[in-house]
Amino acid sequence: MILVFGGTTEGRKAVEVLEESGNRYYYSTKTGEQELTLHHGIRLDGALNDEAMCAICEQQHIQLLVDAAHPFARELHTTVLEVASRLHLPVIRFERIYPPRDTDIEWIDDYTQVPKDIHTLLATTGVQSIRQLKYLEEQGVRVIYRILDRQSSRQLAYDQGATDEQLCFYEEGGTITVDADAILMKESGGSGGFVEKVTEARTRGMRVIALKRPVFPFTHCVDGPHGLRRMIEQLLPDFFPLHSGLTTGTCATAAAIAATIRLLKNETPQEVPVLLPDGESIMVSVGYGKDDAYCIKEAGDDPDVTDGIEIHAQVEPSDHFEILGGSGVGHFTLPGFDFPPGEPAINKGPRQMLMTNLSPLTSHLSPLKITLSVPDGAEIAKRTFNPRLGIEGGISIIGVSGIVKPFSEEAFLDAIRKCLTVAKASGAERVVINSGGKSERFVHARYPQLPSQAFVEYGNYIGATLQMAHELDIPRVTLGVMLGKAVKLAAGHLDTHSRKTTMDLAFVQSLLDEAGISLDIRHITLARELWEVIPPSQLQAFATTVIRHCAQHCRPLLPQGELTILLIDDQGHLYSE
Repeated sequence: MILVFGGTTEGRKAVEVLEESGNRYYYSTKTGEQELTLHHGIRLDGALNDEAMCAICEQQHIQLLVDAAHPFARELHTTVLEVASRLHLPVIRFERIYPPRDTDIEWIDDYTQVPKDIHTLLATTGVQSIRQLKYLEEQGVRVIYRILDRQSSRQLAYDQGATDEQLCFYEEGGTITVDADAILMKESGGSGGFVEKVTEARTRGMRVIALKRPVFPFTHCVDGPHGLRRMIEQLLPDFFPLHSGLTTGTCATAAAIAATIRLLKNETPQEVPVLLPDGESIMVSVGYGKDDAYCIKEAGDDPDVTDGIEIHAQVEPSDHFEILGGSGVGHFTLPGFDFPPGEPAINKGPRQMLMTNLSPLTSHLSPLKITLSVPDGAEIAKRTFNPRLGIEGGISIIGVSGIVKPFSEEAFLDAIRKCLTVAKASGAERVVINSGGKSERFVHARYPQLPSQAFVEYGNYIGATLQMAHELDIPRVTLGVMLGKAVKLAAGHLDTHSRKTTMDLAFVQSLLDEAGISLDIRHITLARELWEVIPPSQLQAFATTVIRHCAQHCRPLLPQGELTILLIDDQGHLYSE
C-alpha cells in the first residue's frame, strides 16, 4: 500500500501514475480543497502530525510513502522523514523541475533578508507568509499580498492582520495587476509558474526577490511521472502488474553520457542522469568497456527482442558534433524517414536527447563525435520489421518519450478504459483520442482549453477505444490519427498494430484515384512519404478522402456520439473533412 502526500501539480501527476496500477492507495492533502478524481485511491484530508501519520501507516499497512507536497511544506517534509525513519519505510520525494538561479534575481534564505529599500512590495509567497512579513510594514514598506481567491485564504489573511486594501488575488494566467517596485516570490519551480512570474516582473521593471527552496535529505528523489513509476517498481515491485522499460534511445544516451564523463573527468559512475524529452531526469545504470561505455537495454515487461542487449557509445573529440552508427546499428536504405538513405538508423528523438544531454558537459570544450554500436545488432534486427522497412545492417535507435510502457493487450485496454473514465469525470466538453505523445502535442493546439485528462492514448486500438467511449456515453470524441495508421483504418482495420496489418498499397492507390490524384506510388515504403509526393494543391482532397473512409468504419462504433476525425501530417498540420 502507498500513501501519497499531494495537493499539488506533482500530486496530481502521482495519482495518474498510481491509477495505472489498478491497485488501492491513499492520497492525503492538508485542506481537501484540491479537485481530483480517484478511482483506486482513497482520500485523506486534514493535516497529520507524526503520531497521526504513524497510526495511518500502521493501520493501513503502508509500505511506501510518496511526498509530492509543495516544496515549502517544511513541517510536512520533516514529519514524513521522521515517520519513515521510525517505521523503516522507504520514501520517494516527487520534486519539481527547477530552472537555474539567474544572477539578476535577489536570492534570500528567509523572510528577514527582504531588502528594506523598497516602497511597495508585491508578495506572492502565500497567505501563510503574511505574519512573517509584517515587520516590513512597521519599517514603512507598503506590502500587497497576492493570495488565492477563496474564503479560507481571505480569513487566514485577516487573522494575520491583512486588510482588504492589502489583498489582491491570483487570476488566470497569473497576470500582475499591482504597481509595485519589487516582487517577492518563492522558488516554486516549473509547475509553480516561477519562470512566467519572473518574466512578467522583468517586463514591468520590477526588482525580483526570490526565497530559496528548502532542501531535505530524501534518499530517493524523482522529478517526473516516468521516474516516479520506475522508482516505485524498484522499491515496491508488486504494485504494478507490469514494469516499464527504457527505449534504445535512452540507453544510447546513457552510454554516451557515461563515456563522456570518463573522457572528460576520468570518472566511471555506475549510474548517470538522463534528461528525457518531457524535461524530467531519471537515473540509468551503465557499464564500461576498454574504450567505451554501455547500457543494457531493459524492456520491462514489454515483449521486445532487444531486451538485454548492450548499447555501446564511444566518444572522441571532433571539429563538430556528430553521431555515427557503428557495428550493429542499422542504416536507412530508402527515403521516407527522418534522415536520408545512408544515414544511421538513429531517429530524431534520440539524436535530440544526445545533443541535449551532452551539450552541458562539453559547453566549454571541443565538440564530440559519438559512435553507437550494438553487439549482435545485425542478427537481432532480422527478428524485427527493419528489413521490410529498408533498414539494413542492424537495429534502430528509437524512442519518443524515452520510456517503454509495458505492453499487455488486456492491461492496455483496461488502462484505456480507465483513462476514458477519468476523462469523462473531468467534465471536459470532449475527449480527444490519439496514438501517442507526438500526435497529442499536435492535436492539443486545436483544443488548448481542454484539461490533460481529456487526452487519451489509444496506441493501436482505435476501434476498441471508440467502442468504450460509446459504452461510457461520452458525447463528443475527436480522433487524431497520423497517416500510417489512417490508411490502415480507412481500409477497415480497427487495430492498426503492425502485427495485425500492414499498409495495402493497392488500397492506397485507390484512395488517390478516388481523390482525383494521378500518381504512381509503387516505390512508396511508408505511408508518410505520401505527404512529400502528393502535390500541395491536392493534399486536402486526399486527406478528405482518407477521413471519409475512416469515418465509415468509426462512426458506427459511436452511434450516439459526435465524432470528429483529424488527419495529422508530419509537421503537425491538421486536416479535417
